[in-house]
Amino acid sequence: MSAPASERTDQKTTTPGEVKARQGGELVGEHGRTAIADTVVAKIAGMAASEVQGVYAMGAGMARAFGAVRERIPGVGRPNVAQGVAVEVGERQAAIDVDVIVDYGVSIPDLGNGIRRNVIAAVEKMCGLDVTEVNVNVGDIHLPGEESSEEPAEPRVR
Repeated sequence: MSAPASERTDQKTTTPGEVKARQGGELVGEHGRTAIADTVVAKIAGMAASEVQGVYAMGAGMARAFGAVRERIPGVGRPNVAQGVAVEVGERQAAIDVDVIVDYGVSIPDLGNGIRRNVIAAVEKMCGLDVTEVNVNVGDIHLPGEESSEEPAEPRVR
């Protein structure tokens, strides 16, 4: 007979080969270790930061300029989601620096806190790493009606 609902535990079993969402724990187990590359953490952090409302763009001036050029190259032309993100990844911890351009009118302290929350939640959930810090660097502000400086409206020479 089965135990009353109040005595049951919420144990979920997985079938062999099934991957479940990570709830924390060790990346080193009795059967081996899992290593996560810095680029993986940077991409996760970049996606999480760019999802926060009020972030206009990721990266500092030169990184954005190189990114704009890279996107125009055939075969390579996809955006770099890790642009503007620097990470240090250890066996159990990660520290993350994020460079952003913000929309005018957004509270920068609130935006920084939102970016921190989103990045920490995403990295800890997906990687199981303890995020020790997320530093947000605001490099510029996007003004209404301001066009991107990477693409001049008309060529200067013909």
